[in-house]
Amino acid sequence: MPVLVNGERIEDQTIREEARAIRPKLTEAMAGEDPRTVEARVKQWARENVIERVVLQQAAWGDPEPVPAEAVEGEMADIRPENGGCIAPGTEEQTRKEIELRFRIDRLFDRACANLSEPRNKDITEFYRKHREQFVLPASVHAAHVVKNIEKPEDEAAAREAIEAAYAEIQAGGDFAAIADRVSDCPGNGGNLGWFPMGEMVDDFEAVVFRMQAGEISPVFRTPFGFHVAKVIDKREPGPASLEDVRDRIAEAITQEKRQKLIEQYLDKLISSAKIEEVAE
Repeated sequence: MPVLVNGERIEDQTIREEARAIRPKLTEAMAGEDPRTVEARVKQWARENVIERVVLQQAAWGDPEPVPAEAVEGEMADIRPENGGCIAPGTEEQTRKEIELRFRIDRLFDRACANLSEPRNKDITEFYRKHREQFVLPASVHAAHVVKNIEKPEDEAAAREAIEAAYAEIQAGGDFAAIADRVSDCPGNGGNLGWFPMGEMVDDFEAVVFRMQAGEISPVFRTPFGFHVAKVIDKREPGPASLEDVRDRIAEAITQEKRQKLIEQYLDKLISSAKIEEVAE
């Protein structure tokens, strides 16, 4: 049945399309429930989702503050074909309108969350205590390296000669950090790469350093970037994360949870103040 939301007509087809979109996930989430119960929930949520979307768009377009044209055009520039994006022929104005709507909705949400406070230390500590088992640090390595990059095939011989000379100097007792700063194509900070888990560096680099022991220096090896000599400064086995390790993550999680609640309250207020009427046909 069609619905009027603040005078705007929502066709039944729109609600059916929303139901079709949410049905698979809701059916999975309600596995084991009576199919009639699931279908009733699908129809209910589809209607609520569409109404929520409409009242939010109405509020966004009803906001008298304009969206800066340069903000919209900046987004448009990123998705134009010459920048690797894709705008279907004849849809540029519609795309511009969708971008402006997104800016307007984000602005409404930011206003709704304007008084969002930073998480208290007490809240962060309590969150960590209740969810400690969720915070596990993966195996990680603290490493440094000397690298000679290979931009073109003809660079390979010179790069190998330079890295072999650096390796010989290190083996003779030279200071690794000083040699890295002097020889490496990635100088600075003694070649220190900091701590990193598996998956952050290229596979060929990780295959070497994750097999090494703390204090060990590798022989010369090749990656897609060029030739390296690596030093493992320290290693950390997987294990529970301390509160300090995950403090920032917890603060972000608490902040996002609070933000989501404020947004939900804002949407509930929009819906409760909307005039919603069934259209008899």
